[in-house]
Amino acid sequence: MGATGPLAKHLPTGQLRRMSLDEMVDGQGGLRPPWRRLMSAIAELGRDVLAERAARLERLAAEAGATGMIQGAATAPPLDPLPLILGGAEFAALADGLAQRASVIEAMLADLYGPQTLLADGALPPEAVFADPGFLRPCHHLDQPPPAPLLRWYAADLARGADGSFAVLADHTGLPDGLGQAIDNRRTLGRTVPELFAGQPIAAHDGFLDAMLGIIREAMPPATTEPAGVALLTRGHADPAWFGQLVLARELSCALVEGGDLTVREGALFLKTLRGLQPIGVLLRGVPGAALDPLQLAAGTEGVAGLLAVPPERLAILNHPGAALAEAAGLRAALPALAPRLIGAPLRLAGAATVAEPATVPWLAGETLEAEPYRLRLFLARTHDGWRALRGGLARRMADPAATSAAAPAAMKDVWVLSETEAAAEGAAAGRVPRLAIRRDAGALPSRVADNFFWFGRYLERLEAGAFLLRVALIRAASPAPTPHEAAETEVLIDCLTHAGLVDAERVRGLGPARLAQALPEAAARQGAISRGLAEVSRLIFLLRDRLTAQMHLLATTGLREARAALARIDTRNETTLLERIGQALSAVQALSAMLSGLAAENMVRGGGWLFLDLGRRVERAGAIAAQLAAALAFPGAARQPARVEHGLRLALELCDSTITYRARYLALVQPGPVLDLLLADPDNPRGLAFQLAGAEADLAAIAAGESGLAPIAASLRAEAGAMLGGIAAAADPAAAAAALPPRLRALAEAVGQLSDQITRRYFALLAASLTDGMAA
Repeated sequence: MGATGPLAKHLPTGQLRRMSLDEMVDGQGGLRPPWRRLMSAIAELGRDVLAERAARLERLAAEAGATGMIQGAATAPPLDPLPLILGGAEFAALADGLAQRASVIEAMLADLYGPQTLLADGALPPEAVFADPGFLRPCHHLDQPPPAPLLRWYAADLARGADGSFAVLADHTGLPDGLGQAIDNRRTLGRTVPELFAGQPIAAHDGFLDAMLGIIREAMPPATTEPAGVALLTRGHADPAWFGQLVLARELSCALVEGGDLTVREGALFLKTLRGLQPIGVLLRGVPGAALDPLQLAAGTEGVAGLLAVPPERLAILNHPGAALAEAAGLRAALPALAPRLIGAPLRLAGAATVAEPATVPWLAGETLEAEPYRLRLFLARTHDGWRALRGGLARRMADPAATSAAAPAAMKDVWVLSETEAAAEGAAAGRVPRLAIRRDAGALPSRVADNFFWFGRYLERLEAGAFLLRVALIRAASPAPTPHEAAETEVLIDCLTHAGLVDAERVRGLGPARLAQALPEAAARQGAISRGLAEVSRLIFLLRDRLTAQMHLLATTGLREARAALARIDTRNETTLLERIGQALSAVQALSAMLSGLAAENMVRGGGWLFLDLGRRVERAGAIAAQLAAALAFPGAARQPARVEHGLRLALELCDSTITYRARYLALVQPGPVLDLLLADPDNPRGLAFQLAGAEADLAAIAAGESGLAPIAASLRAEAGAMLGGIAAAADPAAAAAALPPRLRALAEAVGQLSDQITRRYFALLAASLTDGMAA
C-alpha cells in the first residue's frame, strides 16, 4: 500500500511530505516495507475494528492504572494502537551515540563528585554546579571519589529534525522512568491488536531485563552478612511514574517500597516487615536524589532519614543520588566541549532544547489518522561488557504539553526495532548469588502492605454486609401499611443500619418505615454509604496492585466499575423503577464481594497477605454480628415481655442469614438456646460469631508463628460468647436471660474493635511487643 492508499487520505499532503523525512516514507513518496505491512494490516482490520481496539486499549490502561479508582492517583496515559517503527541499523546508530553520551556524563559526574578538576581548570563554571539543586553536597568527597559506576542505567529523549537526524532533547540519569511502561505497552498491544505483529521481525525486550538483573547482582555489596534484598523506592501511587515502577519491580523481582517502609539502623538499610527488619543491599532509586535523605538534604518526605550515611560497602543506590546534576541545562550544553577531554572523541549525537520542524508519525484519532510529531525515549543499561540498549522504547505525542515527561499522561506509542536476524538471548550475568533457604512464612511482607490487606478485608466485608442489610431493610420499608410488629422490626433495623454507618440516626429514628423508605435509597445511591464503601475498596485494590495477580486485579476493577454503574442508575426521583434499580445495584455489590472473596480463597497463597485479608474480614464480621444480635435481642418491649424475645430471635436469624440452617435443624420452633447456639457458639456456621472469632484466632496464631501474639485475645472473646450461651442454658427463664444479653453483646462488639486497634499497634505501627502486650492485658 503506497502513500496514496485508503488510509493515507486522512493525512494532509503537507504532513505526508514531512513524514518523508522519517522512517515511514521513502524518497519516492512510498511507504517503506515495514510500514507497508503495518498499514496493510490496518486496512484489513477496517476503521470500525481499529477504533474498537483503540477503545479497548483505553479500557485496559484504565484497569491497569488508577483511572477513576482513587483520588489523587496518576491517570493512565492512552496507548495508540499504531507503533513507531525503527530500522535495525538506525537504532544501532542511536544506541551507540547514546552509549557514548552516557560515558561522557559518567566521567563528568565522577569528577564533580570527586576531585573537581573540571572546575579547577575552568572547563565548567562553579555556579553551574554549586548553584544547581541537583548537586548534593553530602555526596561530594574530595579525597575519596564516588564508587564507580555512578550510572547503572540511562535514558534519553530524542526528536527527529527536518534534516532527518535525531537530536537529544533531555537526559535522564535516575531510574529510567517509562521503562516499565514500555514493557507493558508491548504486551498490551500484542494482546489487543495481534494482527499488527504478523510478519514483522520485532526485537524482544527480554535480554535487556536480564541485563538489568545482572547489574543488580553485580552491585550487591560484599559486606552483607546475610542474604540482602533488593527494593525499588517509589514516591507512591500519586506519582505518574508509579505504574511503570510497579511493572519494573515485578520484572526485576524486587520489593516496591515507600520511604516509610524503610529504616536505617547501625549503618545499614532495612525493610520493616512483620518479622522485624530485613536487610536491603541494593536500592533502586525511584525518587529524586535530593529527596532521598530528609535528615541531610531536607528536600522532601519521600526518602529515609540517614540513608546517605550508609556506606557503599553496605548499600548500593542505583543510580548515584547526585546523578540528576547532569540533567542541568548548563551542564548538558557543556557536554560537546567536554567529550574530547573526557573520552577522547566528539559526541556523535547532538543535543538540542527543541527541534524546529520535528518529523511526524500517524496517530489514531477516532476512525481517522492524524500526523503529529513525537518524542522518543530510549533506555540503556551498563553491563560488564559496556552499555546495552533496550531494543524498543517509548514514544510520546509531542503536541501534548505533558510530553516533556515520559511518565506524564500524554498519548504514547510502542516502539518497534526491526531486525532480520534476532540477537541470541542472553541471560543475567553471573554473580555472587547466595543459596536461598526454603521459606514459607510471610516475614517479608512490609507492615504497610499488611495494613492495606487487613483493611481491604474489613471494607470488603463491610460492603457485603451493608448490601445485605439494606436488602433486609428495604423489604420492611416497602410495606404500605406496616403492622406494629413490622414497626418494631424497623426500629431494630434502624439500630443496625446506624451502627453500620448506612443511615443517619437523627434523620430516621422514631419516624417509622415511611421515613426509612426515603433514607435507604439515599444510602444505595451514587453518593451514599455503599458508594463510599466501593471507593475504599477501590483505593485498597489500587494500593495492593503489586500484590494481586493480574487476573484478580482485572476482575476486581471490572466488577467495581459495574457496581458503580449500577449505583449510578438509581434515580431517587423515579418511584416506578426505584426498587428495581436498588435491587440491581445491591446485587452487583454482592456479586463483586463474592467474586473477590472467591478469588482470594482459591488464588492467594495462605501467607501474610491472605492472613491479614482474612483477619480483617473475621474482625469486621465478628463485630457486626455482636452488634446486630444486641440490637435484635433488645427488641422493643422484650425487657417487659420476655415472650417478645422470639421476635428478636427470628430477626437475628434473618440478619445472620441463618434461617434455613435453623429450620433444617429445628423446624419452625424458635427458642433462645438453639438460636444462640447457632449464632454465638457453633464453630461450623460461617455466619456465626464463634466461626469468626475462631478464624481470627487461627489467623493471629499463624501470623505470630509461635511467638507471643494476639491469638489468646480472640480465644478469650470466643470463650465469652460461649459463656453467654451457657448462661442461657442454665437459666430458669431462657427468654428473660436472652433479653438481658444486649449489654454483654455490645461490650463484646467493643472488645472486637479494641482487638483491631491492638492488631494495628502490634503489626502496622511496629510498637514493641511488651507495649502491646500491656495494652492487651
